[in-house]
Amino acid sequence: MNRYRLPADDLEYAALTVLWELGTASVRALHERLGAPAGRVYTTTAKVVDRLRDKGLITRERIAGGFVYRPAVDRLDVERARARQLVTRFLGSTPRAAVATLVDAVDEIDPVLLEELEQAIRAKRSRNDGT
Repeated sequence: MNRYRLPADDLEYAALTVLWELGTASVRALHERLGAPAGRVYTTTAKVVDRLRDKGLITRERIAGGFVYRPAVDRLDVERARARQLVTRFLGSTPRAAVATLVDAVDEIDPVLLEELEQAIRAKRSRNDGT
């Protein structure tokens, strides 16, 4: 199992997303795609890449006198971990009341979505039961 820490902010996540899309990239390529259009300086992009590498999210390889970076983690794994983190933050340590309120809100906004959630819960339970 890979050990990594999640991106801390939108910029780290955006850089990781670009690497997932490109497969590999230099800091310069990342900066041209992500940093420069937003008016950031090159060193900001380089620092973000260093942080991602320190967190175990990307790897570095020396090619032709320069470094090329690539994702070290699967996008789906990171997305799931980010979703768990968000839900935990949103619902808190005792989620029952928050979930009940969320169900009521979804029912008021979109009853069809509530039915879809119920089906998803049944499917998940069925998979977990092995039936």
